[in-house]
Formats: sequence, structure tokens, C-alpha cells
Amino acid sequence: MDKIKGSNAIVTGGGTGIGAAISQTLGKLGANVVVCGRRPQPISATVDAIRSAGGQACAVRADVAREEDVDRVVWTAVDTYGGVDILVNNAGIYAGGQIHTHTVTTWDQVMAVNLRAPFLLSRAVLPHMRNKKRGHIINISSESATDHFLGDGAYGVSKHALNALSEYIQRENQGHGIRVDVICPGMVTTEMREDEAGLDPRKSLQPQDVADLVVWLLTRRDNIRIGAPLLLQTMLNPWRT
Repeated sequence: MDKIKGSNAIVTGGGTGIGAAISQTLGKLGANVVVCGRRPQPISATVDAIRSAGGQACAVRADVAREEDVDRVVWTAVDTYGGVDILVNNAGIYAGGQIHTHTVTTWDQVMAVNLRAPFLLSRAVLPHMRNKKRGHIINISSESATDHFLGDGAYGVSKHALNALSEYIQRENQGHGIRVDVICPGMVTTEMREDEAGLDPRKSLQPQDVADLVVWLLTRRDNIRIGAPLLLQTMLNPWRT
């Protein structure tokens, strides 16, 4: 885990669910973690958990769909820890329904958080990574980005676009020692969905499953490139039938 120890990481949506699991796992492995999110209490709780385990972390309240907030998050990492080695774009929102039923407001909100934010953050950290000739960006996408599920609407479109954005960034920056990976989880039991009707949490993915895959991606040999988004699924159907 030497590649993680002493590195500087930004995790968006780090207050709950997948983001909290990734933040705490990186903190336990010795990374300095900037945990950002829109709600101060959850991100502070994540930071407290990291510090209680002996790690280093700070919380930044931010709406990562806003350019000025993204700049503040990145400069916090630079000023506090000296740079950015790892970016995990995890923040996301869901809006289901068919395309023709979406309001323009809903469409714009989903695209802002799920696509604009990873673009803004990647754009902000890439100059720092290019200067050092190393860096790693991991985008948390969705199983909805690997197929076309009726009813996923704007969410599915945004995640397909995130996969494409990730591939462009990888190709543009791999000559600078920068790697970009995409994880597409299936159903993950989080605080928001654990009581959802028809869902069996015992058969769902857990946030730590995604965090464990993040660790493997960060610590694999430098010469190994993952050529497609990584689809993470369960063996059993998590929905009661």
C-alpha cells in the first residue's frame, strides 16, 4: 500500500455511502484526504472517523458543480497537503423517469452533478498532476452506464457520458503518467436506499466493496491499464421477486 501512504486525495460526496467508505479506507491506509460534500455534518463525521483511526483529513463544504467551489477544494488540498495525487469523483444524484417526462431543471441538475462536476474537478487537478508526471483519477459511474435501462432517463445518460469523458481524459493524459479508471457499481446499499421497498440489502453491494476496488486500482502495477469501465455486480439478484 506504499502508493497510497503519504499521497494526497480528494473524494467528492465523501460524507455518506460509497464516498465515506472510500475516504475512510484511504485515510486508514495513510493518505491525506480532503473530504468534500454539500452537507457539513456528514463530511465532518467522515473526517472525525479518519482522524480517530490515526489518519489525516479535512472537510470542505462545497457544491462541486460550481466552478468556484471546485477551485476552493483543489486549493485546499494544495495548501494543506502540498498537492493532489488522487481524485475520486464520487458525488452523484439520481433522477429516474423517461426522457420526455423530465423537466429542464431536473435534466440540468443531474448533468451538473454527474457530469459537469467531474469535468470541473478533473480540469482543476490535471495541471498539478501533469507537473508531477503522475496522478490517478477514479470516476464512480454506474451499471446504468453499461446498458440502457428503461426509466433511468437523465441519470443513465449522464453516466454514459461520464464513461466517455473518462476515456478522453485517460487518452489525453496517459503520456504524462496519469491514469483514469471508471467503476460502474450495480445496486449498492447506502443510507438512502437501504429501506427501499423490494431491496434485499444482504444481496446488494456494500460501499466497502467499491472502496476495496478503488484500493486495488490505486495500487496495481503502473504498466497495467484497464481498457474498459469496471462493472461491479452481485452474484444474486438484490431485488425480491
